[in-house]
Amino acid sequence: MSEARRAIVFDLGGVIVRWQPLELMRQILPQHDPREAMRQIFNGFAPDAEWSAFDRGTVEPDALAERIAVRTGFDVDDLRRLIAAIPAHIEPLPDSVALLRRVKASRRYLALLSNMPRPFADHLERAHECFGWFDARVYSSRVGHIKPERAIFDHLRDVHGIDPARSVFIDDHLANVEAARRYGWQALQFQGASHCEAALVAQRWI
Repeated sequence: MSEARRAIVFDLGGVIVRWQPLELMRQILPQHDPREAMRQIFNGFAPDAEWSAFDRGTVEPDALAERIAVRTGFDVDDLRRLIAAIPAHIEPLPDSVALLRRVKASRRYLALLSNMPRPFADHLERAHECFGWFDARVYSSRVGHIKPERAIFDHLRDVHGIDPARSVFIDDHLANVEAARRYGWQALQFQGASHCEAALVAQRWI
């Protein structure tokens, strides 16, 4: 058996692509307080929430809108518009794309590990060349597990032959960073592309 790989693993939302849900709430649901709308719609991304089921790939967009509407009382058509607006919203961040390019040039094995519904993942891969730079792409909706569950990290490790102890996982959410460390990965909390690059250079990842 070949030696397990040393990899640099990136999250997507808020790291490689824009994710500003408050902005979406203000644009699509202006009649609602944006923070309260976000709280109700995403339900804290609890493991049993409707949006988590969407991330797992077990519910389709129309059914998602209907389920959230029943629970919250929000207009189902407004919710459909919100879901439909997300692919255009999650554009790659230029500074992060530049960082990806530098990481790729360092010849490190480059992977992504993201809680991402299937329609959004499909859109990103079709629309943006930079997703072809990844050697491994693990989306929650394609494997049926979500961060911070151990199963999705183990999937990346086992299927793609990655050694967690010699690899670094980068995410903007501290809970995911802490979970990765518990599972034996080295991990960094993303606080901007320049900060991330400095940390990768300082720790000799690139």
